[in-house]
Amino acid sequence: MIKSLFTLVIFCGLALQAREATDKPNIIFVLLDDLGKEWINCYGGENIKTPRIDQLAEQGLKFDNAYSMPQCTPSRVAFMTGQYPYRSGWVNHWDSPRWGAGYYDWNKNPSIARTMKSAGYTTAVAGKWQLNDFRIHPDAMVKHGFDDYCMWTGCEGSTDKKHENISTQRYWNPYIHTKEGSKTYPGKFGPDIYNQFLLDFISENKDKPFFIYYPMALPHGPLVHTPLEPNVKDKYAKHKAMVHYIDLLTGKLVDHLNDLKIRENTIIVWTCDNGTSGGINNNMNGREVKGGKTKTTENGVNTPFIVSWPGIIPEGKTSKAIVDFTDMHQTFADFAGAKIDPNYTYDGKSAKEVFLGAPKSQREWIMAMGSKPARMTDKGVENVYYFRDRVVRDTRYKLFISTDRKPEKLYDLEKDPAELNDLINNPEYKAVLDRLSQAIKTFPETDNDPTYTKLETNPWDKKSAFPSKIHKQGHPDQPEKFKVKAISKKKKSKKEKK
Repeated sequence: MIKSLFTLVIFCGLALQAREATDKPNIIFVLLDDLGKEWINCYGGENIKTPRIDQLAEQGLKFDNAYSMPQCTPSRVAFMTGQYPYRSGWVNHWDSPRWGAGYYDWNKNPSIARTMKSAGYTTAVAGKWQLNDFRIHPDAMVKHGFDDYCMWTGCEGSTDKKHENISTQRYWNPYIHTKEGSKTYPGKFGPDIYNQFLLDFISENKDKPFFIYYPMALPHGPLVHTPLEPNVKDKYAKHKAMVHYIDLLTGKLVDHLNDLKIRENTIIVWTCDNGTSGGINNNMNGREVKGGKTKTTENGVNTPFIVSWPGIIPEGKTSKAIVDFTDMHQTFADFAGAKIDPNYTYDGKSAKEVFLGAPKSQREWIMAMGSKPARMTDKGVENVYYFRDRVVRDTRYKLFISTDRKPEKLYDLEKDPAELNDLINNPEYKAVLDRLSQAIKTFPETDNDPTYTKLETNPWDKKSAFPSKIHKQGHPDQPEKFKVKAISKKKKSKKEKK
């Protein structure tokens, strides 16, 4: 009897390993827009109900130490490329259709969608993009590797203000780009259109492996009422209504997979691009958390991150392992059995074993950086800094690094999650400081600018997206102290002049 039981255990284990080795799981990456942990029940968020998100966490692994970047563009490009902003060049926020000129060039940058296609996956994306102008490149999504798409165009900067106003609509009466072109959908709610598009895509492709990128758009401003709660009026009521709608759409996605009987072969990664918008605060685990978007404090970059694959990924558990958005390219390629493009350098590491329950990732530290707009010069899109400030952390400690490449602040996140007690000058933490400071040596002297083929100038291109005031380290009156690039071209060094 004991021998038979032992044989059965071995057989089941081998069967599970065979499934992992031979099956290509469907992969869905759900990306929220401006939603911090403080607005999700399973993370301790108060005054909000998120039952379907909580259920997803109960059916999977909830991460406490996952990093995004602090703003839209740096996070999205980090996910798509597997590269940190200092390498990809998308250090600052840059909204291509609004400001013009700069764009995510498929000929010069890696793409997770192309990687998945190379492994035999059918691919789709629906929601917010903002990395290309569809008026110039209507087939940009296909070039990036997506077989089908349904995208809010992003605000299309224009000399025609009427068109610009029409294109800003991502929620009610949305302006959406598909293979049939761009148009307004009168009386419709954009998030419903993106969601239904993906449900239809899943139905059509349920018998073959698929990869879906779902940048849902919610709950980024403008804050609006939803079909579920049409009578909300004030800021907080609208924000909560939008979070409730995220929960609803999350549930619809999971239910559809269950109805098609493919949930057990589908990995869902559910996360967000950065913290909640400033001025929208909530309590989490008994303390107030302010909206941290654009900041590298924990409320800006320590993002909600849930991974679920029934029967494979541990259920109802919390992981302390460190992961960030650059890891997703390698991770999804690992699950898919895909080979990544050897022509590019990747900063992330595969988190496959962590997703499967390993307590420690391959990473010694993870990093976050990048926010506020870049600017236009005669070179094209150019970052404001030679070296952008950033943060690195391990499972417990976090180091802020300034624009002069020096350690600036150190926090023990286990004892001080609100980052109030700076330990940088505390001799008891010198070993920690020295260890995390080693990361500085791995960074290049100068952050890259975005790499793309320059195009003809368009009438709507902005001459500059560099505001008169950003935060103190980006004010143009302080270039030497804060290592900010001059408004004109970079000055050549003595070596270059020779």
